[in-house]
This record gives sequence, C-alpha cells and structure tokens, in this order.
Amino acid sequence: MDQIKLEENFQAKLDRNEMIEPKDWMPENYRKHLIRQISQHAHSEIIGMLPEGNWITRAPSMRRKIVLLAKVQDEAGHGLYLYSAAESMGISRDELLDQLHTGKAKYSSIFNYPTLTWSDIGAVGWLVDGAAIMNQVMLQRTSYGPYARAMVRICKEESFHQRQGFEIMQVLAKGTPEQKAMAQDSLNRWWWPSLMMFGPADDNSPNSANALKWKIKRESNDQLRQRFVNQTVPQVEYLGLTVPDKDLKWNEEKKGYDFGEVNWEEFYNVIKGNGPCNKERLSAKVQSHKDGAWVREAANAYAAKKNKVAAA
Repeated sequence: MDQIKLEENFQAKLDRNEMIEPKDWMPENYRKHLIRQISQHAHSEIIGMLPEGNWITRAPSMRRKIVLLAKVQDEAGHGLYLYSAAESMGISRDELLDQLHTGKAKYSSIFNYPTLTWSDIGAVGWLVDGAAIMNQVMLQRTSYGPYARAMVRICKEESFHQRQGFEIMQVLAKGTPEQKAMAQDSLNRWWWPSLMMFGPADDNSPNSANALKWKIKRESNDQLRQRFVNQTVPQVEYLGLTVPDKDLKWNEEKKGYDFGEVNWEEFYNVIKGNGPCNKERLSAKVQSHKDGAWVREAANAYAAKKNKVAAA
C-alpha cells in the first residue's frame, strides 16, 4: 500500500473517532509527538513524587501520613502505566529514562517549585492535581489506544488526590488565623504555576495544532486554562481565601472569569532549567536510579534464570 493510501486510511480512522493501536500504521510525526507527550507525562508523574514525598514523615497525623503515602504510591503507578504506553510505540524504557536524566526530555514545570509548608501539600493536591485532571479527562478519548486506556484509571485516582488536597486546605482555611494565613500563602504561590501547567497560550504553542489535528488532544491549552479558572475560583471563595490576581473579574457576556496575564517569562525560564528546584529534582531522580541499579540487575538475573529453566 502506498504512502498516500496509508495516510488516507489513518485520517479516516481519526475522522471516525477510532483509536490507533500499536500495530496500526501511523505517520512518523504522530509517533514522535506521542512519544514526547506520553514520556513527558510519565516523567512528570515520577518527578512529582519528590515534592510530596518530602512531607510523608512530617505529616501532622498518622491518617495524613497514610493518605499521602498512598497518593505518592499512586503517582509511581501512573508513571509505570505511561512508560508502558510509550514503549508500545517502539522506544525502550532505558531510552526514555536516559532522555530524562540527561535533560533531553522535559517534565511539568510545576514540580520545580518547593513544598515549603504542610499547606503546600494541600495546594498541590487541590490545584496541581486539579489542573492535571482538567488536562487528563480529555485524554481518556485521545486517539492512541494504550494512552487512552491508561488514562481511565489515572483520572479516577487523580480525582481522589484532588479531594485529599482540598480537604487539607479546607481544614486549614477554617482553622486558626495562623492556619488560614498558611493556606492563603500556599494559594498565592501555587496559583500561577498551576495556570502554567496547561502549556503556552494557543497562539504561541508549537505542538497544539498537530495535537488537535490528530485528536491526541480534544481541547486547546487556553480552553482548558479558562475552564480551570471558572471551576476553581468558586472553590477559593468557599474556602474564604483570595485568588492572587488583581485582574480577576466575572465576565457576564462569556459566562466566565477574565484573569490576568500569565508570567510566561517565568514559565520558559523554569522549562529551561532555571526554576527553584530544577537541579535538585533531576539530581534526586538520577541518584535514585543509580541506587536502584542492584534491584534491576537482580530482577534481570532472576528472569534470565527462570527463562533458562523454562526452555530446558
């Protein structure tokens, strides 16, 4: 079958909202786009364990420790699902991790900010996971089958994470004046980085056009960002806190909020590796990979021995 016919069949599948599976023909640019996106997603889940894992031993109660431990464990599982989805496109796990460790592959800029107080764990669960869900719900209908199926369970677990974060913020916001001030401080520091999670503005996003054309994404960065603001502002008001945006106001005509301009200079600076915790996060991940070498070697040796016995 010639190239033109293959491309026509591929597009016809997308037009019918059928999923592309690993053995199906796909354009090379589609494959590269998905490997970049899925691996970035996987790396974000793994790196995202670090700012929260930092608080497991310092959580204020045994219940909080158990819930946070479960959440961090979930994030590890999400990373594994996504690495497996990426591998189905013909790239190895070792190559994916090497790209992360050498800085070639990126992860979400949000995880390069520090968790300074316990309320930051609440803000991360509420805002960061809330923004993640906004991005990920549509990915349950993404055009690549393994990615879409991985997202079903991930979205269910992320919804639990968001509720856990909001509960922390609610307890603090309804607590002592000092606790409420702590909650407000976390909101102040995490609000804008959470808006950055949706990626560059549509008119400055190099990958959005293809993502929408190939039905990898179903909505644009700006559409998702607007929905997040519309959904989250009432939650802020319910908590009795204040959105750190002097330009925020309700727009009756569009039935949504107008909000201030995101500091894209900060966003790109963090992406380039100059955020508060970029070097710390990547260093911790690389060291963890080195420390776990003996586990991988033992597992491979066991698998080789088991296969040898089975073949005998």
